[in-house]
Amino acid sequence: MRRDARAVGRLVFGIGLSLTLAQSASAWGLQGHYMISTAATKALPDSLPAFVRSDAAVAEIGALGPELDRSKGAGEPHDLDLDPNHYVSFDDNAKVGGVDLDALPGSRRDYDTALRKEGGNEYSLGSLPYALEDGWEQVRVDFAMWRVDRVGETKAATAPDRAWFATARALREILTLRDIGVWSHYVGDASQPLHTTIHFNGWGKYPNPGGYSDARDLHSRFESTFVRAHATLADVSAHMRPYKTCACTIQRHIAQYLHATLSQVIPLYEIDKRGGFASGSPEAVDFVRARLGDGATMLRDLIVDAWEESANVKVGYPRGITPKEAEAGSAVPTRSLYGD
Repeated sequence: MRRDARAVGRLVFGIGLSLTLAQSASAWGLQGHYMISTAATKALPDSLPAFVRSDAAVAEIGALGPELDRSKGAGEPHDLDLDPNHYVSFDDNAKVGGVDLDALPGSRRDYDTALRKEGGNEYSLGSLPYALEDGWEQVRVDFAMWRVDRVGETKAATAPDRAWFATARALREILTLRDIGVWSHYVGDASQPLHTTIHFNGWGKYPNPGGYSDARDLHSRFESTFVRAHATLADVSAHMRPYKTCACTIQRHIAQYLHATLSQVIPLYEIDKRGGFASGSPEAVDFVRARLGDGATMLRDLIVDAWEESANVKVGYPRGITPKEAEAGSAVPTRSLYGD
């Protein structure tokens, strides 16, 4: 199994390297997402387990960052259900379909119900906040299961049970890297201002006292052509901020992140109005690198928070145990936790 894991790591590393060289690929869909996912994983602290920080893990998560764009066109309901996760259409008052960013309903179901009362729905207005939270919760429980499995492979009562937990732990490592990599795409999307606004590709048919562009190619010029020309992995890493705990709920953390991105819509249009994205002005270059760096910062921070909060997530049935209990020795994992 270890030889196979190294082979997979080398293969994924090659895929990641090819993305760095594929300058003709779309940016926030391929190159930009690769850089965000890679920079974030490379910046994970030593407090996280080695399996998520290894060179092979960095390469795999980076390669998976663009996956949700690459898999578009798979068919229906695949595309119709997943496409809204890439964006959310906030207006100039940070409301989507009349729902305030700071008062988003707790579930996607209630969100869609609220939007429909105002004549919209999550499919037309986007569901990015819920894709962010859903992915984070999955990674948090992945870490919790890995922690319990790791205890089980050394502390379970019988040799067969210990072997079973060892296999489960190895599988959970594969799944965790996959879950982080795919989810990282949405975290990256949320750092792109045009993924958070009704002005997503030109200002549109809205009051426009600033005289901003209505060009229908602005979105692709900014996130694709400009990123390819002016951003590298080193640039993204250099624009990351140190880790800082939010000390808040995941819902609040996501709202703060989206507020920060939404606040950059006007600056983006101002730079475009001054010709910055056409000329490659220093202002425009720093802007796009900062946006990519913000995405990588948020992804790194959310992964760290998921790890920290996984200690208290109950794993298994009927009552379940937490990693904190298993690691302290107050509860011993058994195969029956998973229904065996």
